[in-house]
Amino acid sequence: MTVAVDTETAPPRQQRPQGRRTGPLARLRRGSRKHWYAYVMIAPVVIVLGVLVAYPLARGFYLTLTDATSLNSARTIGVNHIDPTYEFIGLHNYADILWGPTAYERFWSHFLWTVGWTVACVALHYCIGLGLALLLNQKLRGRVVYRMLLILPWAVPAFVTVFSWRIMLADGGLINTLLGHLRLPQPAWLEDTAWQRVAAILVNTWCGVPFMMVSLLGGLQSIDANLYEAAEMDGASAWQRFRHVTLPGLRPVSATVVLLGVIWTFNQFAIIFLLFGGTSAPDAQILVTWAYRLGFGQQPRDFAQSATYGVLLLSILVVFTTFYRRWLNRSEQSTL
Repeated sequence: MTVAVDTETAPPRQQRPQGRRTGPLARLRRGSRKHWYAYVMIAPVVIVLGVLVAYPLARGFYLTLTDATSLNSARTIGVNHIDPTYEFIGLHNYADILWGPTAYERFWSHFLWTVGWTVACVALHYCIGLGLALLLNQKLRGRVVYRMLLILPWAVPAFVTVFSWRIMLADGGLINTLLGHLRLPQPAWLEDTAWQRVAAILVNTWCGVPFMMVSLLGGLQSIDANLYEAAEMDGASAWQRFRHVTLPGLRPVSATVVLLGVIWTFNQFAIIFLLFGGTSAPDAQILVTWAYRLGFGQQPRDFAQSATYGVLLLSILVVFTTFYRRWLNRSEQSTL
């Protein structure tokens, strides 16, 4: 049995052009010819990132595989140039830092303090910032003035803020003087290890709350007011409206600011360094300031160990960010 096909009405069969390649390299070549102006526009950014980020990162990773110090690195003394004499030692630096005989004193104790410092600071940033954002989101007289005053700690340069707190936390500073007038104990904020850590959290909280407040305030203002009206009409209490309307509405903003807060606090070099210096308060040093101390605050300067700390810091943050994003995606899918 034969079926007649009307060749005049049948759609033409699409045929792949002969001799045209469809591989990834061919598509990239065609795209570069078609959108050459886009590649020209992003080329300066790629070059700058390569020079400022990619090369130092690659160079730092290479140093972690050597025993480079200030004694065996290339240096110039007067008119004499001394070539480097450090050697390739593989993963010895990583093994020594993580599992060496003094691994706890050199790495794990600072790692635990860095994690505790990060959790405490970010939790205080978020809770205080959310409380202030809820307050400023109300119709208050002088709300603009309050907002400007609360943003002021964020606008002041970090070194000015930290030095001001350092003066106030000194033995004869303002804080201990007030505590003395109130017949309260006067802690050694800058000498005792426990109080050094409390002081570091206090100063970093003062510096970080304004950013969290502004971000969460923007999130609060983006929540539809009709949701609150509907919840109130259904008899929801203030706590129920906060739990079931405010917090879910702030979830996208909260996820972003918490992630940024963790990354910034984990690598917060300025607060610790300016408050205690690079060589004092060894038990209050976080990982990033301890890496600086190894590379620049002692003699001989251990460039390899310092670079290894930097790579470990980057690895920790990459792993945390990956699991954090996956957890957020699962939470969002479970609520749908």
